[in-house]
Amino acid sequence: MATRPAGPLVVVGSGLAGLTCALSATTDCLLITAGSLTEAAASMWAQGGIAAAIGSGDSVDLHAEDTWRAGAYAGDRDAIRAITAAAPSVVAHLENLAVPFDRQADGTLDLALEGGHSRHRIAHAGDRSGAAITTAVAAAVRDASHITVLEDHTVTRLLIDAGGRINGIRMRDDSGRELELACERVVLATGGMGGLWPHTTNPRTALGQGVALAARAGARTQDLHLVQFHPTGLDVPRDPMPLLTEALRGAGARLLSDGRRFVDELQPRDVVAAAVWEQLTLERVVHLDARHVPDVAQRFPAVQHLVGESGFDLTQDLLPVRPALHYSMGGVTVDADCRTSVRGLWAVGEVARTGLHGANRLASNSLLEAVVTGQAAAVSSSTTIEDWSTAQVSTPAEARDRHDVTRNVALPSGPALGLGQIRSLVGASCGVLRNGRDLRDCVDALEPHIAADDAAYVAWLVARSALAHPHSIGAHRRTDDTTAQGVPA
Repeated sequence: MATRPAGPLVVVGSGLAGLTCALSATTDCLLITAGSLTEAAASMWAQGGIAAAIGSGDSVDLHAEDTWRAGAYAGDRDAIRAITAAAPSVVAHLENLAVPFDRQADGTLDLALEGGHSRHRIAHAGDRSGAAITTAVAAAVRDASHITVLEDHTVTRLLIDAGGRINGIRMRDDSGRELELACERVVLATGGMGGLWPHTTNPRTALGQGVALAARAGARTQDLHLVQFHPTGLDVPRDPMPLLTEALRGAGARLLSDGRRFVDELQPRDVVAAAVWEQLTLERVVHLDARHVPDVAQRFPAVQHLVGESGFDLTQDLLPVRPALHYSMGGVTVDADCRTSVRGLWAVGEVARTGLHGANRLASNSLLEAVVTGQAAAVSSSTTIEDWSTAQVSTPAEARDRHDVTRNVALPSGPALGLGQIRSLVGASCGVLRNGRDLRDCVDALEPHIAADDAAYVAWLVARSALAHPHSIGAHRRTDDTTAQGVPA
């Protein structure tokens, strides 16, 4: 007879995906977060909103097709269909949690347009949608009797038994004390790895911890080289860089190079980011011009505040911009139930490679993915894990090579690098445009340090994955790709 797993469900990370998983769990849940609840979670920083086909003239088919096209036709069609089909119910779920979505005069949701979308379908709460959604879910988590929140604890290792399944975690509290906890179900909800790049919109603490935990435990990873650069980071000496939301361009803001428009601003992000990068390499000055957008300061108060901190005004100034690392499309390989290749381990949200995003994430699909995957893992983890061997972890044919599907490897020992050194190496080799020589230099420079440092390990995995893919696709643009489709835009 099948039995339910013993002990609590352990969720690592308290962004929207982790909060949703904990809230949706039907068994006792321990939610572990390195800071306080929602502190430095990238979900809190999302400005645009959540994409859903709920407007007049829209459909799930159109949403799915836009996602497939924006992802350079490299996503998983089944995953795309399933996640976009769930979007209307996700918005309804969030409304039930009292998320204050903006509405029109007749009471219907005010749906915005963003790059890559063929319809107005972004449900938003001003320009602080991520904070509004995450705060509402976090409040429900704090009120849930089945959830225990353990703050100020960092998970440092997943413990595996002789049969290759999860049997515990090792963690460290804020005093440096090491602790171990026996458990047989772990959900990774640790977010992305944008803090490994010198120009990023992510929290600096986003260093791919979940990828390191999973890969060191033997889990497959996939598409780690596929990372998205947001075209419009505010180019000021701040780290992380302030983000100028996609919705500004959806509302009519224009990109100017030396004062002249040079790109269709509503193309997918990989195209726009590459076009901005090209102008910068030609030593031109690129600005975002939102001065003519009606009521721009009232419609985008959070952005007005952000730019004001750097001495700019949305209504009067041209805003200097440059691409900044924004999102990871790849990650820990999971199936439709968010199960990884390690029994007892799930991954949700940005740390997971679900197949939704392909080679370039469509704007405002990330918060959607966080909720859908969090709910899926909660359902899957509530049942027996004895049939784990039947899990069909997604590995498309083009990804089935020894470089891209990364198992745990024998790691050489060596001293740790400083994070500044790692960021410099990653920025020089894994930026908007890449080439084999720089990637090989990065791999070689990082390899002696990967046993001692998880950040160096994840950076090495990213550079190695990029090196193993010589052809350009979506956000991965190789200047040494000689094929016709590989010529950078």
